[in-house]
Amino acid sequence: MEINTITSNKGNILEGLQIIKPIVYQDDRGFFYESWNQSSFNNFLGKEIIFSQDNHSSSKCGVLRGLHYQAHPKPQTKLIRCVSGEVFDVAVDIRKSSPTFGEWASIILNDKNKLMVWIPEGFAHGFLSLKDNSEVIYKSSSLWSKKHERSIKWDDKRLDIKWPLEEINCSEPEISNKDAEGKLLEDADIFD
Repeated sequence: MEINTITSNKGNILEGLQIIKPIVYQDDRGFFYESWNQSSFNNFLGKEIIFSQDNHSSSKCGVLRGLHYQAHPKPQTKLIRCVSGEVFDVAVDIRKSSPTFGEWASIILNDKNKLMVWIPEGFAHGFLSLKDNSEVIYKSSSLWSKKHERSIKWDDKRLDIKWPLEEINCSEPEISNKDAEGKLLEDADIFD
């Protein structure tokens, strides 16, 4: 497993956010890789992570999910991967005391590169599906809580996320009612 930092839209390293590249064994039969190893991952982080929930979504091209997070006392860490199709994955630093507060990073996740993203507490997460039937699987460190779930507007002008809508011939992404009611970062229930 190879672990790398990721830089923000302003060129800064977003502390805690990691790209994980698994070792993939491939031959004429197909491929094999270890997508999760608790011991290796905990050794890397230097702390014990216990996941409580796995989630799996499928999205048609042009669907945007996010920007989601859970507020205290039920924050979630997430390990994200795309097992079919392709997504433009985004994480936004919503830790008010962070020097990179309000900055965001993006990465293409797909079934070819098999990259994963570790999203620690204090980040909002979302993705835009770039292909039909894009399937995203992610592990969460705490159970979903309707009372604590939050959403930041995907098109918040302060964030100015460069969603690649033109690349998929999409003028407006398809979003859920919940995400349509998301808050601006300045009005959101964020981390201290």
